[in-house]
Amino acid sequence: MPAESRGLRVTRAVAAGFDGRSEASLHPDLRTFVGDLVRPYGLPLREDLLREGAGHDYAEMAGALLGQALPAGEPVDLLILAFSSPDVRPAAPSALHLSRHCPGQPMAFAVCDQGSAAAFTALRIAAAHHRTGGCRRAVVVLAEQSALHYEAAEPVGLPEEARAVVLVCEEGAGEGMRVRQQAQADGSQALRAVLADCQELGRGAGLLLAADLAGAASPVNPDADGTSAAAEAARPGQPFTGVWTLLADRLAQRPDTGGPLMVADHDRRLGRLSTLSLP
Repeated sequence: MPAESRGLRVTRAVAAGFDGRSEASLHPDLRTFVGDLVRPYGLPLREDLLREGAGHDYAEMAGALLGQALPAGEPVDLLILAFSSPDVRPAAPSALHLSRHCPGQPMAFAVCDQGSAAAFTALRIAAAHHRTGGCRRAVVVLAEQSALHYEAAEPVGLPEEARAVVLVCEEGAGEGMRVRQQAQADGSQALRAVLADCQELGRGAGLLLAADLAGAASPVNPDADGTSAAAEAARPGQPFTGVWTLLADRLAQRPDTGGPLMVADHDRRLGRLSTLSLP
């Protein structure tokens, strides 16, 4: 008999917003670090933010959520931190700090410089690592904060609040999660093409959309009786974590709602549509 298929999927998630600031935002190394980064581009520093202290430490934010995401202290094999807006902890990599405080002290690294696509890339990497046999449980940490300590050369869509989401991915029987990423300038058009070709969605399915994709999905794979996947869009203001906060809410309700899920986001700056399918 063929071996039972086992895949990695997102089984639970926790999300939270954070007020105030982290003490790391007042560390003198932050000014030196940011100054060195932007000097070649002639971008001025935000002296007001550096002087007053603004911004959040991603290790501090996510560390507060790891205990909620792993209440029984289950050991983790892989931890990936993904972000789009910069951290305020320049001295020590936040992913490595989180690994030291995560059960199992997993291998850890970060994914960035991909806009909102970074979250999906992190999940794709986790699934690929699982296929090697080296990962039965992974944690993907998503974080964003609203302070940018220099004047950007062009408008940047910063989040309204600091927010973190911790996704726990675990091995289970059956097909695992599937991540698709494609270059496409028109996110709505690309999403409609994916949905038309997608067999995962049907009766009882859910479609979770980033705020910029709200209204992009017309009825999804309608059944014979005309029912289709229900679409829900994230609230504006959280360009990186918004749709993942929706997923955390949905997973908390999933025993009651059931059915497969698809998460979709489009990064306009990169022109990349990313989707996650959960059976």
